Amino acid sequence: MRSTQEQAVAAWITHVNQVRLDGLLRAFRQQDVHLADALANIDAALGTIDLDVIATNRGGVKGMHGFIAEVAEVGVGNARARILGGESIYQWVNDNGPVDLQRTGVDIQQKFVAAGGRLGLGAVAEHLQKYPDFLKDGGKYQIPADHFERIRNLYEMSAEDAGKLTRSGDGPSFRDWQRVQTFFGEGSVSIDAMEPSHLEYHEVQRGAYGSTLAAEKESLRSTDESLRHDAYVEHRPSLQEGAEATMVAATIESGTAFILAVSSKRREGKSLREFTAEDWNDVAGATGFGAFTGGVRGASIYALTNFTATPAAVASSIVTAGFGIAAQANKLRSGEIDEQEFIENAELVSLEAAVSALSSFAGQALIPVPVLGAVIGNTVGTLVFSSVTGALNAWEAEMLMRHLAEQHELDEHLAAEHRELLDLLETSMPRYLDALDLAFSPDPEIALAGSVELALQLGVEPDSVLDTNEKALSYFLD
Repeated sequence: MRSTQEQAVAAWITHVNQVRLDGLLRAFRQQDVHLADALANIDAALGTIDLDVIATNRGGVKGMHGFIAEVAEVGVGNARARILGGESIYQWVNDNGPVDLQRTGVDIQQKFVAAGGRLGLGAVAEHLQKYPDFLKDGGKYQIPADHFERIRNLYEMSAEDAGKLTRSGDGPSFRDWQRVQTFFGEGSVSIDAMEPSHLEYHEVQRGAYGSTLAAEKESLRSTDESLRHDAYVEHRPSLQEGAEATMVAATIESGTAFILAVSSKRREGKSLREFTAEDWNDVAGATGFGAFTGGVRGASIYALTNFTATPAAVASSIVTAGFGIAAQANKLRSGEIDEQEFIENAELVSLEAAVSALSSFAGQALIPVPVLGAVIGNTVGTLVFSSVTGALNAWEAEMLMRHLAEQHELDEHLAAEHRELLDLLETSMPRYLDALDLAFSPDPEIALAGSVELALQLGVEPDSVLDTNEKALSYFLD
């Protein structure tokens, strides 16, 4: 019962870890889709600009950038929504009417105008005069991000600060401030009826939109990396989850210890009403020690499974063997057993722990149900082991121990060979990948040389490699 309970705790912690890792993998797979969709929106915008605007010279020299801005806004806006897992929110109306774009049901009229130094406010006024119900119907005017920032600064600037303005370079002047104040003072258009585009005026010019959208792609990839990092942080092992595993393990193990302690007293012929204070002290002591060992087990399994390459069943067996050997060491110090008995008992404790781990592995593999498979496997394995070891005589036990020692030596030997193979693989793999890249190079001559190098690395006989013109002609013509 105790062994089964220990492996049940290990299987439960494995399940908790797996659920968390499955969540991380799902988040990564979903982010793959989001990134692909976002980049596809940028590519679609580039194609539309090239075919429907540039190739047709739409808008001419003075107006082409306006159509570029509309298509680019749709592509960038939708891409930024898709990279975050949202739906596409922009649509290009493209009918030369009062509405250029629609965003989730909101009509948008873009004004990318720099002529006259009015930052597009004059164009907004002209459009509203032509379509007086545009704002009443919930429409929005969208202007370049840099224009909007300058307009908002001038709108919020006090008259006292505006009086200190002196135009220097591209900076605003007092006259600019007067224009903005006059425009919004008329009351036809409020500052809230305007919004910034995702793009600035210079970014949508004929010679600049390509680099603008290429930079947007890089920004999307950066956002994607940040979102993946956030998903990793969200799903990585945490102190809170480790504490929960520790508390659950302590609770289960203390409950098991309580049941076993009471059962032990009952087997002595006592009913619960006959338990003395000393009996209940013994039960409480066993329960408390069970809580302690359970807490250590839960914390150890959680740490070993998440921060080392240790399966939960093995981690639980390590804890069990550790407590068992510590108990034997205490007996050795007190003189209850001698050194030989200590070694034999420690080996037996370790063997039982190993059988428990192996049985749990087998059960989980045969019955792929979280916790249940490990519990059934451990129960069957430990019962069979108990039956077999009970039937073994001294000679058979000694032979088994000798065989286990040989297996341990073999394990060490195989582990050393495994490490050597991994080191060899680590040093040879970069050379293989370099040769593979050369073999599939778009340059025929580089690909030919790379193919020769790849064939030699893969063990093809040098005489069979077509590394000269003569060999190649002979192979194909003879």
